[in-house]
Amino acid sequence: MSAKLTDPFAQEQVFPTDLPPKYYLEYFNYVLAFVRRRYAHILHEPELEFLDNYESLSEDARCLFIRFSNRSKSFFRTNSLSYAEIEDMPAVLTELLDRDFIETLCEAHESRFGEVIDLFTKPELLEVTKLLQPDVMPSKSIKKPDLVRWLLYEYEFSVLCEVIGEIEPVVKVSFEAEVMLMKFLFFGNRYADMTEFVVRDLGHVRFQSFDEQYLSIQFDTRKDADDTLMVSLMKETFDVIKQDLPPEEIYDWFMNWHAASGTGLSHKAIPPFNTFILKVSAWLERKKMLSQALTIYQLTNDAPARERRVRLLYNLGEIDEALALCEEISESPQNADERFFSLDFYEKIKNKKARTVKRTTQALKAAEAIEVPISFRFRVEFGAITYYQEQGYNAFFSENEPWRALFGLLFWDIIYDTNVQTIHNPLQRIPSDFFLPDFYFKRSEQLKERLAAAHSREIIDELVTQTFADKYGITNVLVPWYEGALEKVLTLTSLLSPEKIHKIMLEMALNLRENTRGFPDLLVWNGDDYAFIEIKSPTDHLSSRQLHWQHFFAEHGVQSRIVRVNWIREDVSLM
Repeated sequence: MSAKLTDPFAQEQVFPTDLPPKYYLEYFNYVLAFVRRRYAHILHEPELEFLDNYESLSEDARCLFIRFSNRSKSFFRTNSLSYAEIEDMPAVLTELLDRDFIETLCEAHESRFGEVIDLFTKPELLEVTKLLQPDVMPSKSIKKPDLVRWLLYEYEFSVLCEVIGEIEPVVKVSFEAEVMLMKFLFFGNRYADMTEFVVRDLGHVRFQSFDEQYLSIQFDTRKDADDTLMVSLMKETFDVIKQDLPPEEIYDWFMNWHAASGTGLSHKAIPPFNTFILKVSAWLERKKMLSQALTIYQLTNDAPARERRVRLLYNLGEIDEALALCEEISESPQNADERFFSLDFYEKIKNKKARTVKRTTQALKAAEAIEVPISFRFRVEFGAITYYQEQGYNAFFSENEPWRALFGLLFWDIIYDTNVQTIHNPLQRIPSDFFLPDFYFKRSEQLKERLAAAHSREIIDELVTQTFADKYGITNVLVPWYEGALEKVLTLTSLLSPEKIHKIMLEMALNLRENTRGFPDLLVWNGDDYAFIEIKSPTDHLSSRQLHWQHFFAEHGVQSRIVRVNWIREDVSLM
């Protein structure tokens, strides 16, 4: 612990301001090479052939193929293609056509005609009708969707393809499934994309550095990869079709898929599948499809599925089942919401004649009140800070941030430990188990050893200060980087004993998704006298997570309370 501390704000950070013309070629080549090295054992023969054929393309042909592949669309008008770094566009297009990396518009694309039509304006489509049959022209005032329907009704798709080709050749990029798989295997999900390389090299994001030889593979088997990718694609499909299809058809679509492919999923696919279940069920519930929502909620116990099932059972008249499920939840709640809901709703069902007041409401009503000028009605926390400062206290807005930062700084190396085998690519922002129960179970011994070593305020302060300096600016979902962030963390550690800090850190580690939220709004202190305060305006409500931390703090001797704000009108005559 004797390392010399450095001032991160004195360090000049030099970032690149531009990228080379073919920067994307380097990124794409890296992704493919990375996947080949690590996942060759689960790739199928066509995918390996794709990799070989890609490598045999000329550099400019690779560049154009990547340009196509990185776009959200599949079809392209060739005359409008223009990239300064690609010199001979006709020759490159010919090479890609000859090597089957693109294909010309043809009858096989009939089901995707809508994508092709989107490439052309209404005046251009009117020109198509003129070429087809000059004597039968729709009105120029016709709307584009109606014009498209008219064209498809009047003419065979093959005819339309031929005429469109006369206006301007259209091509479709090939190997879309192969490219999608390569990116999925690299990133491990569908939401990260190649822009991660760009933001890194432009200096917008600094990633934790890893030695590639210690990175672990995310998908041990092809089934792991296929099932996880399938669930991701189903989520995307749901987001599209729910805009157009009635809820009855959405329910049938989901249940048919689940019967055919959704059972027997790989363990890797179960967490995203459970998230998908919750998403579809909640949507059906909003659409008043209560029985159908209940059926799908029953496929998982992940929160808030059990809570929603209780409510639906109650609304559907299945009282005994609702009570039994309440009891099951109260015996093993997964989070604060389940804990307080099961108690409150059980009382609501059992005491039908008595008005049941939720525990969060009871706690809020029992809280002390302070008077704050109504001018702070849209900034209630700042009004409360002003109130306490006028009482002679120091105060700042704390809420979740300093607790999260303390956790991230104290356990940084444990969070990103490659030995745990949850870091799979060099651009990973958080370990793959970060929001899963596995996070604690895989690291419990390391976490406890760190806390045992951090047995004094001085050691804790030195650990977090050194980490803040060493890691300054590196992305970590828990740690903010601004000048006052470390000061807030050190204020926490100055007021709480190491034992109390240890208890709070372990409680957070047990469930990072839930327990990194709900901390009190303010920290106020004067010398050793301090309190964490949850501030509530007259129209505000107390959440289960906020009540959980109030109870936890009380149990472990951390000074904390809920405070209600009453508005007072300022005397205008004195202003």
